[in-house]
Amino acid sequence: MTIKTVGMISSYRNLNNKADWLWQQTPHQLGIWGNIQMQALASKPDFLLMYQFNFPKPPQPKSWLRRFRHPQPKTELNIHSLLKGVSKEQIIYLLREPPLDEVVKKHQRSYQEAQKYCGYISGPDDFAPHPDYMPAIWYHGNSFRELNEMPPPKKISPCSWITSGINRTANHRQRLQFLESLQNSSIKFDLYGRDLPIWAHDSGELGNKWHGMAPYYYNLAIENYADNNWYVSEKLWDALLAWCLPIYYGGSAADKLLPPGSFLRLPSLDEKGIAYIQEVTANPDAWYAAKDAIAEARQVILHKLNLLNWLSNFVENNR
Repeated sequence: MTIKTVGMISSYRNLNNKADWLWQQTPHQLGIWGNIQMQALASKPDFLLMYQFNFPKPPQPKSWLRRFRHPQPKTELNIHSLLKGVSKEQIIYLLREPPLDEVVKKHQRSYQEAQKYCGYISGPDDFAPHPDYMPAIWYHGNSFRELNEMPPPKKISPCSWITSGINRTANHRQRLQFLESLQNSSIKFDLYGRDLPIWAHDSGELGNKWHGMAPYYYNLAIENYADNNWYVSEKLWDALLAWCLPIYYGGSAADKLLPPGSFLRLPSLDEKGIAYIQEVTANPDAWYAAKDAIAEARQVILHKLNLLNWLSNFVENNR
């Protein structure tokens, strides 16, 4: 079997200098999964993944004098310089951010631009060329083998929530309002995250999400977006891989992808939702009842939904 190399470019700044991107998601060394080797920084890959890549904005009209003094860069040539000589048929564009009202036009433009350069274009939007869920990535520092083989870690606390203080959209602000209401209730949960508001009684930012999930029976996995059939994020994968029972607020994609009973549905981000969390987290009974389903879901995430597995299947079908 010939191993094909997959490169990657992204607008996530912290990814573009990581030679070992996704290597923790395979049991094999050097990023190998099946018929592919993930080499994000490869200079001449066989396939190229454009992972949440934001195309440059088109130049704004300027006066004749300003155009003469400050000529616009040739955007198309700049893009081609990033594609490393990979043919259009072997370039994959995956958009992973949710289609919030504030960014829908930006997503539409990204898909239009991607059609100039990419043979396959997908995202968690109904208006994407290929609407689909985003294959799974996760943010635990554990090795694949450890996650694949471990029994449930010792659980000592009822519930955690790892989130951020981002408030740039209406959906983000709704989540922060729910957080404030939850903290004003009598529910016991530990809060972790970055850039949280001053009023949030948090335990700080985590270097490894595992530490804020593994000791807990339940984890609040609350998406920024819950209004279509495609969007589901690492919030759910991370919780399950840490053997938590997620209390999940999100769209219906999770129901299609995971076995029944492997997560609980938070009904709403209001008093009804708070009452539900209070009832569930009062004891670990629901976690014990779901333990087998969690174990099954973990295997689905690690093997079937894994982005490396998705890429391997794509390469197999597009040789």
